[in-house]
Amino acid sequence: MTSVHTSARGRDVPTVAGAPKPGGSGGPPKPPERPERPIAWSMLSRALSVPLTLGLVCFLPAVIAAQPGGEVRDTAYWLQLVLTCYAGARLATMILSTRRRLLQGVFWMFVYIAMGVAPFAQVVIGQTPTPMVGPREDLVTAVAMVLVGCAAYDLGALLASRRPLRRRTPSARGRSGPAVAHPLRLRLLVLLAFTASAFYVLKLGGPAVFFASRQEINETVAASGVAAEGSNVGSAFLKGFGQVPALLALLFYTRRLATSYRARRTPSTVLVWVALVALNLLVNNPVSNARYWFLTVVVAFVFAAFPSSAAVYRTVLTAGVVGALVLFPYADRFRYEEGSQRAVQSASVFDPLVTKDYDQMVMFANTISWVGTRGHTYGRQLAGSGLFFVPRAVWSGKPEDTGVRVGQWMGLRMTNLSAPLWTEFWVDFGATGMIGGMALIGYASARTDRRYALAVTRAGPGPGSVLAIAAPLIAGYTFILLRGPLLQAAGKLAIAALCLAAISTFRERRAGRRR
Repeated sequence: MTSVHTSARGRDVPTVAGAPKPGGSGGPPKPPERPERPIAWSMLSRALSVPLTLGLVCFLPAVIAAQPGGEVRDTAYWLQLVLTCYAGARLATMILSTRRRLLQGVFWMFVYIAMGVAPFAQVVIGQTPTPMVGPREDLVTAVAMVLVGCAAYDLGALLASRRPLRRRTPSARGRSGPAVAHPLRLRLLVLLAFTASAFYVLKLGGPAVFFASRQEINETVAASGVAAEGSNVGSAFLKGFGQVPALLALLFYTRRLATSYRARRTPSTVLVWVALVALNLLVNNPVSNARYWFLTVVVAFVFAAFPSSAAVYRTVLTAGVVGALVLFPYADRFRYEEGSQRAVQSASVFDPLVTKDYDQMVMFANTISWVGTRGHTYGRQLAGSGLFFVPRAVWSGKPEDTGVRVGQWMGLRMTNLSAPLWTEFWVDFGATGMIGGMALIGYASARTDRRYALAVTRAGPGPGSVLAIAAPLIAGYTFILLRGPLLQAAGKLAIAALCLAAISTFRERRAGRRR
């Protein structure tokens, strides 16, 4: 008598009753074989490795160095060149790696663009997005500290790779396993998404305002009465709950449709997914939202829809570099109302890199100057970011955004300035805290990447894996976290963590039902 056994590669293999099953004869099962790399991609990676590495590490920095105005060759210039080449080499390693490293890949893409290429172009051209109020030595210190922080990040990632992963398997008694989305709680999340988004839309006066401009959205939120005087907690909660649950519900249903044949044949699941797509096109569209948030939505959606595609992972990193250098500075055409937006005038292809979008390095230098006049805050700024939900009416001395405080000290009218993650650590704890913080982030990123790689395999928790959704969301949100300030970025991240914790369960269902 024959039966059908499903192999690790998804093929139906006939077996004979009484004969040992594939993978063992009554003993412990063999570990799943590591999937072989496609021959086509192996040849393609070898063909691309040399030109990609040379393009990121040598060609693009050389083209920038040849631009007019590059006569100054001081310490800041050479350190910035070293940082650009170092980040380019690490980014090329991430793109050509045989493993998908979401968080690390996005980190090095941000560093290469925002802390490498753009500041190097600013040094060569001799123009910065915001004025540098301190001496040139502060810029040298900033570049050196970013370089040291990147090395610390690599060290933390190396330590994480040396430590073996302990796979969380269901126990005999408690049946506790990896976090998965509870089916009933996931439906409640969908209900919360439609309810909160509907309240958000109605509070702002209807759907039409979401297709006007970011300026009109901000003015409507300010006039809605949810934001108190001198506090943005109310508006942050309104926007956060109006956007984040809708995105999370869409990601979970997208992953379910992408990984489950049964879900694709269930009309109710498809209809809910279509409704969630329409909802996100309303509240998370690129017209009424910041470019960094829309980038988070796109990156998270792509990685949720194609969780195990190495080609998509490499395409996202490669296209991200091109898009950031070519398209991103021009992508804010919907930020202002018609007729009030500023036209971008560019005499050189690298002139957009000296706009406010890439002020991270010069703001780090200004922050060093600011700290030099008043000293470190010893955890106060990070505490304000962690306790973002506390209103200023309750905490009268609640710290403001680091970028805002530095901008006020500089005497600028427009204080919506960036404060990269290196800056946040520097303000509170100096060089030692910055090195330790970046090493810890590198360690956590590498561990998360490794666990994500296991979660999206056939041996993972399945379509309901929480980590398979959380990792792509964090990868997309990394742009916002790294750019800063943290106080502005903490709201949506905390709401996402709250929603994921609410729907997560560690109780394993029976294997038959789960399959």
